[in-house]
Amino acid sequence: MLAGCTGDGGTAPTAGNTGTPSSSTPGSGTGTGGSASASPGGTVSSEPPAPVVRTRIDGLQLPWSTVFLPDGSAVISERDTALLKSVEGGQIRTIGQVPDVVPGGEGGLMGLALSPDFAADRLLYVYFTAADDNRIARVRLDEAGTETGFRLGAPEVIFSGIPKASTHNGGRLRFGPDGFLYVGTGDSQRREQPQDRNALGGKILRLTRDGEPAPGNPFPGNPVYSLGHRNVQGLAWDSDGRLWASEFGPDVNDELNLIQAGGNYGWPEVTGAPHREGFIDAKVVWPSTAESSPSGLEIVGTTAYLGALRGQRIWAVPLRGENAGAPVGYFTRQYGRIRSVSLAPNGELWALSNNQNPDFVLILGLPK
Repeated sequence: MLAGCTGDGGTAPTAGNTGTPSSSTPGSGTGTGGSASASPGGTVSSEPPAPVVRTRIDGLQLPWSTVFLPDGSAVISERDTALLKSVEGGQIRTIGQVPDVVPGGEGGLMGLALSPDFAADRLLYVYFTAADDNRIARVRLDEAGTETGFRLGAPEVIFSGIPKASTHNGGRLRFGPDGFLYVGTGDSQRREQPQDRNALGGKILRLTRDGEPAPGNPFPGNPVYSLGHRNVQGLAWDSDGRLWASEFGPDVNDELNLIQAGGNYGWPEVTGAPHREGFIDAKVVWPSTAESSPSGLEIVGTTAYLGALRGQRIWAVPLRGENAGAPVGYFTRQYGRIRSVSLAPNGELWALSNNQNPDFVLILGLPK
């Protein structure tokens, strides 16, 4: 293998149609940029607006994913403890532990997604590592007269068999604008899987709410939506309904990809944007994983925000249609490893640290 996961450590990022990103000035909550490249196309030159730190909430251990309930409160997963935590009014409380989670390496309790009909069905979808595989379950999050206000129901596994390993477990869940569940998986150190459309590793999957292959998938009766991925960590849609994904490279070429149904993104044959026939180039490439290792992804307006683990910053990437501009790094090495970024209902951006000392939620204001 070229290297380990790198999701935990360079050269800077590249945007093929923009060249070198600008640097931000330390002292106002910003960090420095890096070098990145994006795919050819229209020039995207505007610098993304700088986020501003509003508050920090301590008291988490290796948090992985955040979802927001209709009342504005948050639910956060912790990878190694398998706990679900609620956050409301600056207070963190334990809801409960998801059973059958077997943490180890990069595996454990990872992605969360709320049912599109949560107000009616109260279903929370979870991605977790079990004894033999990675799986997706749904669990009821009922209101109750407890300290947290919630009672955790028994999980119902709706999809299983995603390969597991000490690294490259994927783990991101998100419901798309079409109402289907999208799943980012990793190659689980099995390099033959990403190019095999009948294997689940190294893919983006598209499922119904019951865990079946979604209608209209590019390969009939198959859950695979796109292939040739190494370890998908972030999924987000822009305002025109285009799906973007962040992905760990080996020791080179972390990626931000624009996802096409049935598209092949090259791993392990190629990484980055080599313009190789039969493979889709990344829109942004970070040549050194020490600058990025991009995990959670959120798109706000025309800006993609990515949490960087080894890069220890938040990358902001301007988007214009199918083109991406030069990334700008904020908060470089000020808050450590950033696992996830999520947009709250009030317009704030929540970033989760992964430093184990303990960890925290960093709440950021975004310019209007």
